[in-house]
Amino acid sequence: MIGHRIKKYREQKRMSVSELATEADVAKSYISSLERNLQSNPSIQVIEKVSQVLGVSVDTILHGESSNLQDESLDTEWLELVNEVRNSGISKEEFRHFIEFSKWKVNNDKG
Repeated sequence: MIGHRIKKYREQKRMSVSELATEADVAKSYISSLERNLQSNPSIQVIEKVSQVLGVSVDTILHGESSNLQDESLDTEWLELVNEVRNSGISKEEFRHFIEFSKWKVNNDKG
């Protein structure tokens, strides 16, 4: 389904596979194999690159337009937290590692 959504949004933007591949810095053959569902488990990095070029959220690529997350608005406290993290110089990848470590720690502290 990810490939179907990529193709849908690519076509809505009237982009060729080549154009998307070039702008997202992803191999044309890989984009093509995603769209034909020959490759069905792309990395989050690929999804981020493609979604940015297509002008849609990662969540939309992963789950479609009807995702509940997309319909929820963030409260002020969450927005402030996100801005604080972004302004601190922490990369998205570093923040993801922190979240994963925190989940691991919580799970290990329970036992």
